[in-house]
This record gives sequence, structure tokens and C-alpha cells, in this order.
Amino acid sequence: MTVQFDRIALIGIGLIGSSIAYDVKRLGLAKEVVIATRSADTLKRAEELQLGDRYTTSSADAAKDADLVIVSVPVGASESVAKEIAGSLKPGAIVTDVGSTKASVIAQMQPHMPPHVHFIPGHPLAGTEKSGPDAGFPGLFEGRWCIFTPISGTDETALKTLRQFWESLGSKVDEMDPEHHDKVLAIVSHLPHIIAYNIVGTADDLEAVTESEVIKYSASGFRDFTRLAASDPTMWRDVCLHNKDAILEMLARFSEDLAYLQRAIRWGEGDKIFDLFTRTRAIRRSIVQAGQDVDAPDFGRPHPLEKK
Repeated sequence: MTVQFDRIALIGIGLIGSSIAYDVKRLGLAKEVVIATRSADTLKRAEELQLGDRYTTSSADAAKDADLVIVSVPVGASESVAKEIAGSLKPGAIVTDVGSTKASVIAQMQPHMPPHVHFIPGHPLAGTEKSGPDAGFPGLFEGRWCIFTPISGTDETALKTLRQFWESLGSKVDEMDPEHHDKVLAIVSHLPHIIAYNIVGTADDLEAVTESEVIKYSASGFRDFTRLAASDPTMWRDVCLHNKDAILEMLARFSEDLAYLQRAIRWGEGDKIFDLFTRTRAIRRSIVQAGQDVDAPDFGRPHPLEKK
């Protein structure tokens, strides 16, 4: 793999930022990687993991002379980062992000981007429930989608350069209108997380079921909801606040469909229940066929007997 950038600045070094750092280093995509994060402890840990070449608590310092700046912070912090780095960006620099909401990020960042840089909002659809620099690993983006939501007048050469970068990390790249992206992500990502948080919260509030029973018998399905509900609360709070219109629309639709299922169960309408479950099972098979998950027992989790 050839060097694509002299200097890459990673602002924010959680799961996504650290995974990018691993792959950039592994593939030799940059001569220098500068890492910035506000937390001195997090920065120290990133240095211990040797994720970059230089480390700073100043986003402005990290962005100085960088050819590619990747903002990987909770979406609610996008504007403050944009304000901080604006004066340090060199002509021709590409600025992108990894936020799960795009219309809000564009509204926060675009007004502060100087005319001599290329601002290309992005969103890699990859991750786990873990957070922080220790959560990252090489190959996270292999076979996953990265969605660009280019603004009007985006330079085609810069767009091609950023596409090449994500493809080098193993991603498949697509483009969407920001509002359409936010609606799609509201149903495929945001709503499932909100439902998971709510189910786990409901279980925690039940007086008729003890906490020990919830944990002891979690393998019956509850366990898989807890994986989503273990995601970074700051990040998901910001997602809810910054994509609220699309999320509320999907919550309303979900509530209507849930009421339909509730009536079918109440009145013993087995045919309606069976038809729904058959239809949703086909969706699962389509996801596996698309290479976005594995068709293995227990979602591919290793079992004790398999380790022997």
C-alpha cells in the first residue's frame, strides 16, 4: 500500500479513531499520524498503545498542516471542534467526520469551515458496544459500508481521494443525501439502540424479577439487547438529540406496529403473528447474504467445547 497523506490528524481517539489509527499504521497510508483528545488520561493511553506519532490535547495543534483531518467525537461536540480547528487548516486539506447523524453535523461544522478546505461529511457503519482507545482494532472496517453525504460544490478530486482512503481500510463507499442518511440510520441503528436501552431499563425496574435472575437467565435473548445497551451513553444521548425528527418518526411507526402485534397476541390471531415472524426472518437471511453478519450458531460466539 502506498502513502496517501503526509499527515493525518485524528481528533478523538475512541473506538473508531483508534481503529483508523491501527489500519493507517498497518497499511502505511500516512507518513505521520497526529492524535488529539481533550482528556490527558485518554491521550496517555493512546500513546501507550502507540496509535500515533504525535499526541496533543489541542485539536487546533493536531489539525495544523494536516492533509486529512478526521473528527471522531460525539456529534454534539462537532461545532466546538470545527471552531477550534478552523484557523489551523491548511489550503486543500480534507476534513471529514464519522458521526452517526449527518444533517446536524453539517449544520454545526460547515459554517466554520474556511473556503480553502474540503469538508466531506462521512459515516463508517462499523463498531462495537465498547468505547475508548483500547476498544479499537485493525480490520474493523473490512467489508463494512462508509457513507459520504457531500455538500453542494464538493470537489470531485477530494471526494475521490477520501473514497480511496476508506476503500484502503476495506470499506465499501456509498453516497447519500444527509436527510435521507439520517432517516435510514434512524431505523437500522438508532431505533434498535433506543429499544435496547429501554428493554434493559424496563428489566432493571421490574420488582417481580430480581437482578440476579435477569443476569442468570440472560442467554434467553436479553443478553443480545444488553450488548447494544452497553454502548457509549454520551454518544447515544447526542444521537437522540441531533437526529430527533427522524427518530421520533420511526418511534411512532414502531409504536403503531407494536400495537398491531399486541392486538394479534391478545386475540389469538396466530396467522398474523406467523406472517410477521416469517417476513422478518427473511430480512435476517438477506443481511447474512449481503455479508453484513455471519450465519453461525449463536452469532458466531465461541463456545467452551470449541476451544478444546
